[in-house]
Amino acid sequence: MKLSLKSDNNAIKVNKLTKKYFLKSQNKEIIALDEVSFSIDKGSMVALLGPNGAGKSTLINILAGITNKSSGKAFINGFDLDKSVNKAKLSIGVVPQELVMDPYFTPRETLNFQSGYYGLKKENYLTEYLLNKLKLEDKSDAYVRYLSGGMKRRLQIAKALIHDPEILILDEPTAGVDIELRYMLWDFLKKINSEGKTILLTTHYIEEAEHLCDRIAIIDNGTIIVDDTTSNLKEKNGESNILIECEENVTNFHIDNVNFTIDKKSIFINTKNPNKQLPIIMKTLSDLSLSISNIEVKKSNLEQVFLKLTNKWNILSI
Repeated sequence: MKLSLKSDNNAIKVNKLTKKYFLKSQNKEIIALDEVSFSIDKGSMVALLGPNGAGKSTLINILAGITNKSSGKAFINGFDLDKSVNKAKLSIGVVPQELVMDPYFTPRETLNFQSGYYGLKKENYLTEYLLNKLKLEDKSDAYVRYLSGGMKRRLQIAKALIHDPEILILDEPTAGVDIELRYMLWDFLKKINSEGKTILLTTHYIEEAEHLCDRIAIIDNGTIIVDDTTSNLKEKNGESNILIECEENVTNFHIDNVNFTIDKKSIFINTKNPNKQLPIIMKTLSDLSLSISNIEVKKSNLEQVFLKLTNKWNILSI
């Protein structure tokens, strides 16, 4: 998600996007977004992570045309939001956190109405296709108010896809759903992404971002603080632990430039690259004729990286 001068391969591109508003109750100006710049390539799936109040929803609402920016530029599928807002909106489907739908419509009526809203001809309606793909056909004629929360969530996704947009933005898509539905939605998102749809999602489930996305952007206090591939983020910012248990007490173990502690028969090693360090460690142990009874490697995960980069690491000790 590096900002590029070329826009032909950008599904989303923003340049110095800023949103300010005045908070009367505190008599001060709030900067929700502070000159945010990034781009998302077509066909990619990217996660936007950040603590509450970081600016995620503000950014999404600007891209969706719901919130007006204060300054900066935003392009959706190459269309300038300032000059071609209707074309930009047709290129994008947005799934908000809130479940917004008429409780007295059925899922079929909801999707047909949404199709008409976009001016689609009836022969081009995707209603039955999406009801099938999101496993809603059994409840297609039930009133929305009788659907479970998970079914409403799936219907919300179907609404966003009804005009077959090239870009799908999801704000907390699996919030409040059970594990089975979460995995079903993951499979669905991976499938449509493999078929060419660009997906941007926000989530508080770090596991979700790690599982689905190959790129991660972290926003905090209205600023993108890091933007990289998932693997690079973990390698550069994470720290793994290696535990080695020996048959006898360890007395003279030492490796230059390796952070380690010894407790009788156990060696604890902190490293950013356990795969690279482990062969060196094993050779040192062999040279010392130490017999190994157990080895455990705990690699850093995206959650640890997120907490570190957003200065929330102390949460782990609560």
